[in-house]
Amino acid sequence: MTKRDILQADTVVIGAGIIGLAVARKLAMQGRDVLVLEFGAHFGEGVSSRNSEVIHAGIYYPEDSLKARLCVRGRRMLYDYCQARGINHRRTGKWIVANGASQVERLDTIASQALRNGVPLQRITRKALQVSLPDVTAQEALYSPETGIVDSHGVMLSLLGELEDYGGQLVRRAPVERAATYDEEHRLSVGGQAPCELRAHRVVNAAGLGAVPLATSWKGVPADTAPRQWLARGVYFSYSGRHPFHSLVYPVPEPGGLGVHLTLDLAGQARFGPDVDWIKRVDFSVDPGRARSFANSIRRWWPALDDSRLQPAYAGIRPKLAGPDGGFADFCIAGERQHGVPGLVHLFGIESPGLTASLAIADEVAKLLTD
Repeated sequence: MTKRDILQADTVVIGAGIIGLAVARKLAMQGRDVLVLEFGAHFGEGVSSRNSEVIHAGIYYPEDSLKARLCVRGRRMLYDYCQARGINHRRTGKWIVANGASQVERLDTIASQALRNGVPLQRITRKALQVSLPDVTAQEALYSPETGIVDSHGVMLSLLGELEDYGGQLVRRAPVERAATYDEEHRLSVGGQAPCELRAHRVVNAAGLGAVPLATSWKGVPADTAPRQWLARGVYFSYSGRHPFHSLVYPVPEPGGLGVHLTLDLAGQARFGPDVDWIKRVDFSVDPGRARSFANSIRRWWPALDDSRLQPAYAGIRPKLAGPDGGFADFCIAGERQHGVPGLVHLFGIESPGLTASLAIADEVAKLLTD
């Protein structure tokens, strides 16, 4: 084995998904010398490229949670960011549709939670639904005017450009193989095409699906300060051809996710998903046979679905901090208070609404590294 070069860095961000890039940009804007290490050949190839690209309003999360607070603030920040920089996005609005007494009752709970979170919703009767969504079968609905869609790649490209404008740098194909902290100095063993040993004053672990595994093996940091992680795969099916929808349509949420819902891309094509499939290891495959269960779910509120037009699209994986029976789990932004190590922040369980909350999460991380 050849001896690796030892290099010095001020601030290192591990992971170049939308969270890592948002954090790196924010720290660079504060005058820090920032280096981003990305395992893959390109930025944003992991969780960030495998979601529905929805800008969430912040409806469902408990009001005292990070998800609620950072989603609401992040949503406003993201709309402003896209507007100022000409990034393609659209406030499509979202319908949450209910059928049956239990689902209608759930609308009351959802509306109350949204009110506590400061999110405006409108209650829609069956008669009004027949005018606004004539192709949908539902007894009642809630309408969210603040929900939208965004070009997530465009956001990441903009964040990377601003990071570089402020002197930051992205290094691709640079996996962090080992990490340790001694005497308040963080030491990263970096593999890839140019292996080296990095010594840094500050490190942000924004490695997405790899954040928990990296943290549990981090020498000098108590392993029991990292949470357990579960993997929930969600697959998406695209819908070829024309359809009658101009807004997003969601059923009442189900355990582990928001149910198989209709989203739109910025070209207007419809896609459905994600479902919830608890898996043991990272696997982004899509089983075409799942189209049948998708069709059965969708027909509960859109009877005219033509299931022959459902085509396998892609899969995403949510890094969850609670398993199938665990209930709600919040974002975990773990700084010195949680693990006792100065200058180190771990980001765990950054699933939905991570895209929406990305700029607000970056602010939180910057505060922890400033205090």
